[in-house]
Amino acid sequence: MSKKIKAMELADLRQTFNGVKDYVIVEPLKVDSATEYTFRKRLREKKISAKMVKNSFAKKIFGEMGIQQMEVWSGPTILCWGGANVKELSNTVETLVKELKKDPKAPEKFKIKTGVADGQQVAIDVMKTLPTREEAIADLLGCILAPGSNLVACLTAPGADLASILKTIEEKQAEAAPAAAS
Repeated sequence: MSKKIKAMELADLRQTFNGVKDYVIVEPLKVDSATEYTFRKRLREKKISAKMVKNSFAKKIFGEMGIQQMEVWSGPTILCWGGANVKELSNTVETLVKELKKDPKAPEKFKIKTGVADGQQVAIDVMKTLPTREEAIADLLGCILAPGSNLVACLTAPGADLASILKTIEEKQAEAAPAAAS
């Protein structure tokens, strides 16, 4: 491959993966064209992109983007990225890989090598449990608001207890007053 072609390939990969930090790295094994078409079509339906990359180019681009070095750059490699969040991406790809292996006796069509979440290598099982952006924000807000809620509860509890005691005393006096009048 000439230097100009390599430079063009690298420039295309830089542009394609600019700003992308979440991937699922898949290895196609004994995949025919119909299976690959189905795989890509089903990913597109979920707004997930897939691209077969040359390992040396992908390794170089990942290094430039600050993604830690991984030992997955052997054999054919497909990078899958997109979707609403990391959880959806990993669940979609894993489900699709399982569905494409219809016959349990047949060899695997695709093998998930690993995942990358926010630039860090992560096992696919862990990726499926990572919180979405909305879930993380909700957890953070809960942590921020919890001390305030506890403080309000501590400040209002003595007043509520006192009001309850006074109401009980008043009810006992109201019951005792008609009994003393008779």
